Amino acid sequence: MSRTRPATSSSRRRQDERGSATIELMILLPALFAVMFLGMQAALFYHARSAAIAAAQEGARAAAGEHGHESDGVQAANAFIEQAGGDDVLPGATTTANRTATTVTVVVRGHSLSVIPGWSPVVRQEASVPVERLTTP
Repeated sequence: MSRTRPATSSSRRRQDERGSATIELMILLPALFAVMFLGMQAALFYHARSAAIAAAQEGARAAAGEHGHESDGVQAANAFIEQAGGDDVLPGATTTANRTATTVTVVVRGHSLSVIPGWSPVVRQEASVPVERLTTP
């Protein structure tokens, strides 16, 4: 004697699952948005950091010339930042340079753009280059 289960109609099964897609979306959608915003924030930070290090390197190369000065490095770094997008890439950018007898160091500081309200990540990059000197062969 085998007992069989009564057949469940497909319409009854569908009624039991009504609204399940809405509940799933309520749980998964905020997590999906958080991952998307974190990805965008990481990309904006990486772009600002890349622009800052490139500007610092450009400024260090300009100031490292035999007759270069710290002001040459600052001007070159600021010009690079403006060409890269200015405040749209690195808002509040400041540039400092320090030249010694052997090396030039240029530091670029600023903030990354943010998609998260109230948070402004700080970007700081520096580049050091040896000063060019003429030597006799």
